[in-house]
Amino acid sequence: MATTQHQRIILGLKVRQFRQERGWNFEELSKQTGISISYLNEIEKGKKYPQPENQQRLAAALGITPAFLVSPELTKQFAPLGELLQSNFLNELPLDLFGIEIQQVVEIIARAPDRVNAFISALLEIARNYSLRDENFFFAALRAYQELRANYFEEIELAADKFVQKHHIPANGGVPSALLANLLREQFGYTIDELELEKYKELQSLRSVFNPHKRLLLLNRRLNERQRAFQLAKESGFNVLDTKERPLASNLLRVNSFEETLSNYQAAYFAVAILINRHAFIRDIGHFFNQEKWNGQLLLDLVAKYQASPEVLFQRFNVLTHDFSLEKVFFLRFIHDLDRNGFDIDKELHLNRRHQPHASGLNEHYCRRWLSLTLLNDLKKQQDAGDAALHGGAETTPKLLTGVQRAAFLDTREEYLCIAMAKPGYPTVGRNVSVTLGVLLDDHTKQTIRFWNDPAIQYTQVNVTCERCSLKDCTERAAPPSAVQKRDERRRMQELLDKLTEK
Repeated sequence: MATTQHQRIILGLKVRQFRQERGWNFEELSKQTGISISYLNEIEKGKKYPQPENQQRLAAALGITPAFLVSPELTKQFAPLGELLQSNFLNELPLDLFGIEIQQVVEIIARAPDRVNAFISALLEIARNYSLRDENFFFAALRAYQELRANYFEEIELAADKFVQKHHIPANGGVPSALLANLLREQFGYTIDELELEKYKELQSLRSVFNPHKRLLLLNRRLNERQRAFQLAKESGFNVLDTKERPLASNLLRVNSFEETLSNYQAAYFAVAILINRHAFIRDIGHFFNQEKWNGQLLLDLVAKYQASPEVLFQRFNVLTHDFSLEKVFFLRFIHDLDRNGFDIDKELHLNRRHQPHASGLNEHYCRRWLSLTLLNDLKKQQDAGDAALHGGAETTPKLLTGVQRAAFLDTREEYLCIAMAKPGYPTVGRNVSVTLGVLLDDHTKQTIRFWNDPAIQYTQVNVTCERCSLKDCTERAAPPSAVQKRDERRRMQELLDKLTEK
């Protein structure tokens, strides 16, 4: 019967522990057992599993029973590692994406088990106390993978280019959803139903559901043309990229594996590459950057040209690193929950290095001086005015908002040129969305984006959250600087302790 990776790893750890307790090297254990040194090395690394005859020899030499040697039980020294293996956490991490084998991780742990196991126990305890689920790790790993590749994947770009050429998809914007729907039917055997989801009130926030057994795509008929095109292009991505595991609903309500998380991202990347042709977009962005003055209308024109949502348009800014050598870049997506008037960062990506703002995990009040939040507040005012006009017999539609800001961090003095857009979060009611592109204003950025010093662009000092900001007399402050106050209190305590304990 085939052995599992966990069985091989656990047996190898036991052999290593009891060999070292006897002060033996591999040569001595080989003499005692008659097993070759190279094979013993493979056993300890969890790569080989000894046959029953060799199990007997190892157990006898190490002074343990054969039953204990092959059991899943570990000694106290390696108990936390056993718990980690049983949790399946290591298996779920996409170690292969980063060129790491699970045996390498275990070997590092085995070198200093006391210290490393204490660290593992702390991680597991943190995960339990803070209710961290598998998807927290999956999304964090995916974000790290994107950042490692500068969010640019040539293999997907080439697959999208080939698909566009083969099926004569418009390369200069405005890919019709009807064309994509026909391709799904003719090329991949899909049936598309836009009525079924209407029967289920609880599923109205979903854009699509796929039944793989029937090749049936249930599409939310309330989607606008842009949203329809994206969902249909994404479905093409799942098929062209031949993903083995994929989510069946447009919203990841439950994440089953990292492969599912990765395939969902790759299919979305493919969709963006189809809807916004890279070669055409590079020319458009080059024209945009060459303007002497900030021109927000050019961004709105690009949204109209490519029939893309702001999220899709800003995702296509992934060409900045590859084609414009702008490497110190971040992307943020803010959600404005209108019911509680709260702001949350639900997507955050940093290219080249980890720089501010990196606060998506903070349960705090994000700095209201950010352009992203300013646009969301302006959008809410538009919506309130539209509601008032509607009650008065008129009707207005909130407009897509765009803006630019030079944001300088209060603590580090780093300055970023930030471009943002805000829109209603349709079809999900009760929330609005803003997306932001931030580029560090270094010499290369200033040469590339000519309008960076337009006097009309507002210069603002910002911070990450109100709780961590020491700025005095901030009229936009939404919460007291509690983290700063605690930091100052600890510093004063340390100064007094130093004074009391000095010579």
